[in-house]
Amino acid sequence: MTVIEPDTQAAWVPEADVADDTDDMPLSTRLSIADTLTLGNAICGFMAVYFTTTGVLIPHLTGNEDGGMARHSAATAVILMLLASVFDLFDGLVARKLRSSAMGAELDNLSDLISFGLAPAYFVVVWGMVADDAHQRVSAVAAIVVLLAVVLRLARFSCVQLRDGIFQGMPSPFGALTVVSIVLLELPFVPTLLAIMGVAWLMVSRVEYPKPRGPLAVAMLSWIVLSMGLLAAWAFDAPGGELLLQTGCALQVVLGAVIPLFATARRVNTFRDNRREARAAQLP
Repeated sequence: MTVIEPDTQAAWVPEADVADDTDDMPLSTRLSIADTLTLGNAICGFMAVYFTTTGVLIPHLTGNEDGGMARHSAATAVILMLLASVFDLFDGLVARKLRSSAMGAELDNLSDLISFGLAPAYFVVVWGMVADDAHQRVSAVAAIVVLLAVVLRLARFSCVQLRDGIFQGMPSPFGALTVVSIVLLELPFVPTLLAIMGVAWLMVSRVEYPKPRGPLAVAMLSWIVLSMGLLAAWAFDAPGGELLLQTGCALQVVLGAVIPLFATARRVNTFRDNRREARAAQLP
């Protein structure tokens, strides 16, 4: 026979009440449609690492290299990063249109860290192991720099309030795709390494980048779809596929270099205009 003390009995809660408490779970802990898209971003990032490992790294380490298989896996990994950027683009749009949970911002940062921090950094590490003229340890350092740049950029994004419509520093999806494009260009080791470091610096810099909204979002989505097509053509060894991929990667790198120049020129012009206005105001 079980004896229930008076104090213990007062603290007893009926099972029905426990079920009611579960049903009354706060809305902030329930996943929204935008959160589901964000989780799709994380899944794409993880699968990019998976295909880079199973299709590129393991065949190289075991001596079972097949150029076609490595090309297919590398293209699949990059396509998954591109798909992750699509999820990242749409989860913000959906969150602004529909309800988003209190977990949305945290989920977005964690997913971005996987897809645009870990996945491209791992891609750089594997490149350093399989490329003929690469140096494994140096490329590992470059990969760490890319990963830390994304970590610092995401942390700063959570803490710093900027005016609406801009990012401070190269956005991590754009930075990740630029890093991967630099690797796919198959340039000599030193220029590739310097370009990767330059992208990492841009991600933590104070250079302003416009947020992808309206026509810019449509242009970005169109560029992503086009890039997927170029990668597919390269993977299946279509006529001119290699040239098309090299052209697309070169355009991605050029965009990454040109946008900061335009942003810097705009800031310089704004500074000069402000000085002229200040001087004009001081004149009698």
